[in-house]
Amino acid sequence: MMMALKAKNKIGFVNGSISQPSSTDSAYELWERCNNMVSSWIISSVSKEIGGSIICARTAQNMWEDLKNRFTQGNGPRIFQLQKDLSVLTQEDLSVRDYYTRFKSLWDELLDYNQIPTCTCGALRTCKCDAIKIFLDYQDRQHVIQFLMGLNDCFSHIRGQILMLEPLPNINKVFSLIVQEEKQREISKHNMIDTAAFMSKVQDTNPAMKRFAPGKQQQKRDKLFCTHCGMNNHTVDKCYKVHGYPPGFKQNSTNFR
Repeated sequence: MMMALKAKNKIGFVNGSISQPSSTDSAYELWERCNNMVSSWIISSVSKEIGGSIICARTAQNMWEDLKNRFTQGNGPRIFQLQKDLSVLTQEDLSVRDYYTRFKSLWDELLDYNQIPTCTCGALRTCKCDAIKIFLDYQDRQHVIQFLMGLNDCFSHIRGQILMLEPLPNINKVFSLIVQEEKQREISKHNMIDTAAFMSKVQDTNPAMKRFAPGKQQQKRDKLFCTHCGMNNHTVDKCYKVHGYPPGFKQNSTNFR
C-alpha cells in the first residue's frame, strides 16, 4: 500500500505531510477530492469487515492511524519471529528456487528492521578504517552461510567447495552455483531413466537379449526336473541314470546340485 501511495504521490495524505486546508480555502475542494480517493484505496485494500469499521473516518490519515494502531506489530516480536523462521527454514522437498525465494523474503524483511544507522556527525567522511565495509562483508557472509545451512544433504559436496572459497562469493553467485548443480543432477537422473527404459525395451524386443539377460539362465535351470531320478537341473532325456556317464566324465555330487 505504501508503495502504491508513493507511486501516485499521495503518501502525504496518510503521513500528515499534506495538511487539511480550511474549508474556505480555494485548495480545499482539490484536497477533499484527493483525500476521498486515497480513502477509497485504503478501504478497497482491506477486508469487508475491517473496511466497515473505518469507513466513517473523516480523513485518510485518520483511517491510516486507526489501522496502524490496531495491526502494527512491535519490532522486537517481529524480529524474533523472523530470526526463528530463518533458523528452522530448510529446503526439504522444495526446489532450490522456491527455497531461495522463501529464504530471501525472510532475510530482506529482517534487514529492513535491522538497518545500518546513518552517520549524522560527519565522522565517516574522514574514516579510513572501512568499518562499514567490514560490517557489510560480515553481513553478506552470514547471508550465504544461513542459505547453505538450509540446503538438503545432497548438496553437501558443492556446499563444502563454496565454504572453502576465500572470500566467500555473494549470495547471488552462490544461488547460481547451486541451481547449476541441481540442473546437472536432474539431467543425470533423466539420462539414467532413459537408459534403463531403453535396455528394458531392447530385452523385450530381442530374443537373444532375453536369453542372456541376468538371472534368466539360472531361472531356466531351476525349472528343469527329471521325472526318472527326481533331481533338478536336468530332464530325463539327459539323466545319467538312464543314459550312463559320458566318456571322460568324473562323478561328482556337485554336478547334479
